[in-house]
Amino acid sequence: MSAESIPTYSVRELNNAIGVLLERGFAPRFVIQATASRPQVKKGHLWLTLSDGEASITAVAWASKLKQLDFVPADGDGVTVIGKLNFWSARASLAVQVLDIRPSLTTVLRRFETVKAQLLEEGIIDPSRRRTLPPYPKRIAVLTSVPSSALADMLRTAEERWPLSELVVVPIPVQGDVAPIICGVLSRLAQQHQQLGLDAIVIARGGGSREDLMVFDDADVCRSLATFPLPVVTGIGHEDDLTVADLVADHRTATPTAAMVTLMPSKESARQTIIQRRNRLSESKRWRLEQASARLKDRQLLLQALRPAVGVQRRRDQWQQRQQLLCALSPQRWLNRGFAMLNTTKGHPLQSVYDISPNEQVQIRLKDGVIQAVAKTIQADATSDAKASL
Repeated sequence: MSAESIPTYSVRELNNAIGVLLERGFAPRFVIQATASRPQVKKGHLWLTLSDGEASITAVAWASKLKQLDFVPADGDGVTVIGKLNFWSARASLAVQVLDIRPSLTTVLRRFETVKAQLLEEGIIDPSRRRTLPPYPKRIAVLTSVPSSALADMLRTAEERWPLSELVVVPIPVQGDVAPIICGVLSRLAQQHQQLGLDAIVIARGGGSREDLMVFDDADVCRSLATFPLPVVTGIGHEDDLTVADLVADHRTATPTAAMVTLMPSKESARQTIIQRRNRLSESKRWRLEQASARLKDRQLLLQALRPAVGVQRRRDQWQQRQQLLCALSPQRWLNRGFAMLNTTKGHPLQSVYDISPNEQVQIRLKDGVIQAVAKTIQADATSDAKASL
């Protein structure tokens, strides 16, 4: 190969040629899975190293982009980066320019377990701390992003289930590095809940990836929810998503819509309950009226029995019965039938021949008078002698 056939470049020309080659032969954007190491901000720009354990490359998020990022990784965090190559021809330096960066699922789950263990040790995650939800809440604070499909579903569900409850919508960011904002909103609500007349709060976020729910694993947010003076209901993500906020809440539901179903009574169920109670009330009223009517009749009978005329008649009947009994038992009745009564001169009745002696005077009482007589002879019956001998 002759010297004339070998291309000749200046350093600048060589670096520019490499840059053109990279621009033409490489995708303008790409996704890279890596572990972030040594992240640091210099002059407003975030610099970090992306590594997969076998190779590494420098990455940078410019200051203008850094302000838009929802997540800034810590050393050792797994990340998913959307970026493009950035080649500086002046010094032939290559780096990944970060367009977006998100935590990987392993990072999210690791942070979830770390915060969970921390709050368990502090006693904040404790099922015995959970409070009972109000049966008929009058006013509920709903903390979610505005506008959002989750909020629309919650408003519709609340209107369908229990329109008597008033919803106070409190806008909050629900994704990214927004934990201080959420804590501030919770703090202000905790101070003003009595003036607002709140009975409970709902903190909700619609579906998304588990990585998007990372703010609800923040320790400060979870402490604010655990110490909130009112019952807290969470409706975050999908049914399979579980955050630390769900563990500290008084009640966890699978979705924002389910939070409304759990917290609010059903107007259809309430209507059926009212119908049943009305029927029971009617039955109770009928039974009470029947009982009162029976008691009234008893008292009427008692009053009739206590009337003076009834009392006089009763006494008259008793007197007549006694009079008839006296007539039936009167000796005069027997005298009228031809019997006679024998008495001694002292008026003692003679019941036996042994009650009188010979020549003793006897009074014989008949139905129309008394005969004075003298007992000439006394003769006892044979059976009477036998009884006397015995």
